[in-house]
Amino acid sequence: MVTTIIWDAQTGTCQQQFSFHTAPALDVDWQNDVSFASCSTDQKIHVCRLGSHHPIKTFQGHQNEVNAIKWDPQGKLLASCSDDMTLKIWTLSRDTWLHNLQAHSKEIYTIKWSPTGPGTNNPNSNLILASASFDSTVRLWDVERGECLHTLNRHTEPVYSVAFSPDGKYLATGSFDKCVNIWNISSGELVNVYKGSGGIFEVCWNYRGDKVGASAADGTVRFAQSMCP
Repeated sequence: MVTTIIWDAQTGTCQQQFSFHTAPALDVDWQNDVSFASCSTDQKIHVCRLGSHHPIKTFQGHQNEVNAIKWDPQGKLLASCSDDMTLKIWTLSRDTWLHNLQAHSKEIYTIKWSPTGPGTNNPNSNLILASASFDSTVRLWDVERGECLHTLNRHTEPVYSVAFSPDGKYLATGSFDKCVNIWNISSGELVNVYKGSGGIFEVCWNYRGDKVGASAADGTVRFAQSMCP
């Protein structure tokens, strides 16, 4: 039985189990304090609510396993990416996708929304979605228009992780080429490159946005000054 389990963080007890997927679940993301979405190799996305024994919404449209899902900062739009090389945007008011974004030439491994736009600390900047692919590129999307703004193509191996700086002005990307790249979101230009000793699986910023951390396949975790202009 394939389950998604909600745990009480304070007591460590199981609060509820959801057994809606028919194959392994690959990602979950909270919409708010009571609702979350889950995706699976069964190609489906379920939106669930605590206390409910049935999904409040099920999205179908991907033609291969769904690797990652992320709600936008307001919890209105849900982005999903898949091995079918597409990125889809969903909303609870529709049964089909709002946008079907196709540009990558290989599997899309992960996605991340910028901390910008309505409902964020940077409301005057446009909301952007980043997608990372095994085609070694990262793409930045204007979701409102369904258009690709920039293609970031300096990595030479699959890209496993992307992370926006707290102010939404820069993007860190981590690849199996052992590099962490820092990009200017507005121009799409490469700002800095940090070379590690192993393939990069995860990148993140500290809350001030002046340091970037990365975990690698060789078991190391490294930190670097972001050195952004």
